[in-house]
Amino acid sequence: MGFVPFRMERWQSTYEHRVRLNLSESGVYPMTVRELLELAGSSLDVGSIRLGYDQSNGTDALRERIAALYPGATDGCVVAAAGGAEANFVSTWYLTEAGRTAAVMLPNYMQVPGLVQSAGGTPLPFHLREESGWQPDLDELHAALERGARFILVTNPNNPTGAALTPEAMDAIVAEAERVGAWILADEVYGGAELDGAETPSFWGSYDRVIVTNSLSKAYGLPGLRLGWIVAPEPVAAELWARTDYTTIAPATISDALAAIALEPPVRQRILARTRSILRRNLPIVADWLAAQGDLFTYWLPDAGAICYLRYATRENSSALAERLRVEEDVLVVPGDHFGMDHYLRIGYGPPADELEEALARIGKAFERVAGRAHSSAAG
Repeated sequence: MGFVPFRMERWQSTYEHRVRLNLSESGVYPMTVRELLELAGSSLDVGSIRLGYDQSNGTDALRERIAALYPGATDGCVVAAAGGAEANFVSTWYLTEAGRTAAVMLPNYMQVPGLVQSAGGTPLPFHLREESGWQPDLDELHAALERGARFILVTNPNNPTGAALTPEAMDAIVAEAERVGAWILADEVYGGAELDGAETPSFWGSYDRVIVTNSLSKAYGLPGLRLGWIVAPEPVAAELWARTDYTTIAPATISDALAAIALEPPVRQRILARTRSILRRNLPIVADWLAAQGDLFTYWLPDAGAICYLRYATRENSSALAERLRVEEDVLVVPGDHFGMDHYLRIGYGPPADELEEALARIGKAFERVAGRAHSSAAG
């Protein structure tokens, strides 16, 4: 097995705690344990939790609450994991070991494509087209399946664009999968963070070869719990659970307990309402700032998630530009080439409003300098 470095995670992991203003995150600013318990009205004494090994696929209470989010699922369909990262890892491990390669939606969070490459496979792309509101090129998907792809990676709502697939696009992806008997691996981590409050439909239940991954990191503002999950047909879930014996063995005991509280139906709704309130307050700040930049940026308003994907008009490479922002302005963003697309930046708009405003002002200053240098060079 080879190894393909995960560029975006290396970038974030190295610098996100070493900058003043972090716009590289794609979720809203996180809650404290106290805030979660107060929001839930819970009297849980975290200090009384005994730190033994947890039930290795998640406690019954947690898995029952996760299963209830997916009509037709049972707790036997659910495997709790150490965040969406482990959920994606063991799912990809299972899907690639039989020699399957992937039709990969791009742009995307590049964990699964990197894992496919590390396993010796070749991810076959099908692109989201900006001109259609970041909807998929179905001809490319068809071609990838004709070339032998036997699982399809979708992230819905999408990272980095924040776009949700239309019902017609979802139906078409399912039809393509059914045509050749391919699996669908649906990363649905931004579900619940929709600005209009209407949750994006899950791929679960649309077809019998679907694996869904999710976590408490993005829509819930609880990334530090490192609690994610997989929903799959029961025999497949058992296979995936067995693979966690080689990874984390079991969820963290405290995380499982707090996750079970967060996913109580009324508590979940309060958490998602908090998330949407932050998004609805902050997105107009971004939109107003972008409007003031003239024709420097073009973008689509996101449907979900605390992310906005900006195409910029200067020629500078996106990684070089992101490094300039980090060094000169103490601001961290994610460069578009980390998603396979240069001349874009992904900015997160989930931090406190004052931090967001300061970070955007600093980005604006950096672009003024870039434009000034370009003008001086042209004049010379």
